[in-house]
Amino acid sequence: MEANALPDLPVRSVLPEVAATLNREKAAVLVAPPGTGKTTLVPLALADSRLKVIVAEPRRVAARAAARRMAALIGEQVGGRVGYAVRGDRRVSKDTVVEVVTTGLLVRRLQHDPELAGVGAVMLDECHERHLDSDLALAFLVEVRAALRPELRLLATSATADSDRLAAVLGPAAGDPAPVLTAHARSYPVEVIWAPPPGPVTPPHGLRVDPRLLDHVAATTRRALAEGDGDVLVFLPGAREIETVASRLTGIDADVITLHGRQSGSAQDAALRPSPGPGPGPGQSDSAQDAALRPSPRRRVVLSTAIAESSLTVPGVRAVVDAGLSRVPRMDHSRGLGALATVPVSRASAEQRAGRAGREAPGRVYRCWSAVLHDRLPAQPEPEIAVADLTGFALNLAWWGHPGGTGLALPDPPPQGALAVATETLHDLGAIDAAGTITARGRALADAGLHPRLARALLDGAGLLGGGRAGARRAAEIVAVLDDTVSAGGDVVALVRRARATNDQAFQSEVRRLTASLDLTSADSPSPDSAAGRPAARERIPDDLAAGLVVGLAYPERVAKAREPGGNAYLMVGGTAAELAGGSPLMGAPWLAVAAADRAAGSRTARIRSAAPLDETTAREVAADQLTEATEIGWIDGDVVARRVQRLGAITLSSVRITDPPAARLHEALVTGLRAEGLGLLTWTRTATELRNRLAFAHAALGEPWPDVADAALLGSAPEWLPLGAARRRADLAKIDVASALRRLLPWSVAGRLDEFAPERLPVPSGSHVRVDYSDPAAPVLAVKVQEAFGWQDAPTLAGGRVPVLLHLLSPAGRPVAVTRDLRSFWAQGYPQVRAEMRGRYPRHPWPEDPTSATPTRRANPRAR
Repeated sequence: MEANALPDLPVRSVLPEVAATLNREKAAVLVAPPGTGKTTLVPLALADSRLKVIVAEPRRVAARAAARRMAALIGEQVGGRVGYAVRGDRRVSKDTVVEVVTTGLLVRRLQHDPELAGVGAVMLDECHERHLDSDLALAFLVEVRAALRPELRLLATSATADSDRLAAVLGPAAGDPAPVLTAHARSYPVEVIWAPPPGPVTPPHGLRVDPRLLDHVAATTRRALAEGDGDVLVFLPGAREIETVASRLTGIDADVITLHGRQSGSAQDAALRPSPGPGPGPGQSDSAQDAALRPSPRRRVVLSTAIAESSLTVPGVRAVVDAGLSRVPRMDHSRGLGALATVPVSRASAEQRAGRAGREAPGRVYRCWSAVLHDRLPAQPEPEIAVADLTGFALNLAWWGHPGGTGLALPDPPPQGALAVATETLHDLGAIDAAGTITARGRALADAGLHPRLARALLDGAGLLGGGRAGARRAAEIVAVLDDTVSAGGDVVALVRRARATNDQAFQSEVRRLTASLDLTSADSPSPDSAAGRPAARERIPDDLAAGLVVGLAYPERVAKAREPGGNAYLMVGGTAAELAGGSPLMGAPWLAVAAADRAAGSRTARIRSAAPLDETTAREVAADQLTEATEIGWIDGDVVARRVQRLGAITLSSVRITDPPAARLHEALVTGLRAEGLGLLTWTRTATELRNRLAFAHAALGEPWPDVADAALLGSAPEWLPLGAARRRADLAKIDVASALRRLLPWSVAGRLDEFAPERLPVPSGSHVRVDYSDPAAPVLAVKVQEAFGWQDAPTLAGGRVPVLLHLLSPAGRPVAVTRDLRSFWAQGYPQVRAEMRGRYPRHPWPEDPTSATPTRRANPRAR
């Protein structure tokens, strides 16, 4: 379509440049803020009658809205020259020349048809959001252009000016980026009103948002209605918070409308109805108005998740209330817990949200946080590849022929740790082989349009639930709920029954899609080797066990057993401890298949958010790969244990004591325990301790072959010197004669010389034999009274004269009065002062002027009568 024939939106002025650049360079980046018309006007300008234009949107609601808006611009219904295709819903015909698809659907289409036959141009919209599918589609298309379709025109659009990375990826060579074109929005001024909560609010954790913040958001919404005209757009992190705030807005003079990803397409479209009045204003974006829908006669309050940040325009909005939160995927790779987390919004996203109030007229944004806190927010949101579960991403890489992403032009490389976990998961699912190449089963899992775990649960669960159409439908119903249970939470069985009872159209549509995918993939989907030993399909089983079986097939490592009957504490097969929230309807179930759980930073216990009950038989089936039987003889929980154990991963199913274990295995266990807990398990008598000290001195003074008796050495050589004999348990270690055992360390060449080199006692001039203290191997101590040392000229030596003892000369009361190795110097210089101080205090003891010639004695002078 000629540019001049299109609505006068800001992007129209750059359409000729966009077309010329793509015709010349074949690739470009278009930076155009929301409201410029890029989503609808650019594809129409690029379309011709020969080759199709594909527009890829990150969300289904945006894809449908963009197609409807473009069709309205050319005066047609969707499905003619403009159509769309999203999961479970496709409206195209042979006349379609512009097709709007989700990025996930584009990735699968590229896997089946890399050449994109009949396609002349692809526009990847909203690339700044950095979803995994968007990154994959971009990388795949770059390779398609390089290897198969050099004439294919590729345009990446972004609502933010951070376009350098995109331009570098699209460039023909390193250092030669693709051209970047810019369209400027014609927006109205937006007044920023800082509206933090009046009192303290607990920061979000996992999916939990402080109710006090939601109360404040509702109050701020009422304020926004009162302070101006037009509709109010309220940004909240998820469907649960939307429901909560909606319940707090009863009685307002406005229609409350919700907009989030879990709604049906018709419910989402209701939020895009224009307010009464003339056609779209000058700042209104491409998907803002649908003339075919009947306008509402009242003001509206639209409660939306982040899907209204870009791609979509909610018409009539004059005020935005921003809770300041966003919900993003997070993966705890150490425990295999993938969940959504609530985080503060980035500054870039906050600016985009605020801009929604200035599309058609001057507006206001009420930010439910302070200006000081705003400056601390991250500048940009994290790319999904940095934080999300990469299992599906890795499967697509393997299918494309680039396991690990090597050689692909990805905007950011995947984290290696997260990619390794994803690759291991795919191998366990039978989706890839040892070389990382995709298998036939892997293609079937990828084709299901689900996370590979859920695809496995669908394919295998359909057979185990009875096979045929009935088994397929039951499996599809459970998987359809699981695909949404990250947000919904609770009892999976109750969620399935509720979805059936309400006849939810979105649920029914997804069930039909999943059932149809089973028909297409069953013939090409061999079961993995791990499933070979599973029982055949059962007859009709109850809903609770059916749900537990399907959940367990998806997450076998999350099958959990109650630690105590009737309690809320569980242990998962993967080893993670988990708890049910108080009052959960699942409380008391002996076994659970956990669909969703999260764990607070620093916490050792996960919180179960959704699960289904199951029995032990079913648990064994779904986690059959983790079932092991082993004979365990070892040091466990502080003692020797000998048992035969059957386990399901970390869960002990049975344990039987072994009465006649081999003695050698028992001795190994005892040594292991000794090394783990230390030599304190032995009984160290005074004799044993003194012997060890003497040996330590001999080793320090003389070296080899005297044995090293430090802790590390004794523990390392424990089997050689400890006489374990009939020892079977911890208590037997305390009965060992350690002194006798230590003597076994002495080689025959020195065994008879211990008393010579490190005597237990030494003679002193008084005739006494005084015990030597070897506690410090570098300085053995001989403590002797001054009177018993009279006449000694030199301190005695040890180790064959190599080491003089350290003399502790004692008063008559046994207290040290001097410490010396140089006895001659002490008698000459130190003794006179000692004599002067001590003779008055101890008059009955001799204190001669010349101690070197005095007679040594152990006794005091007789008391005078």
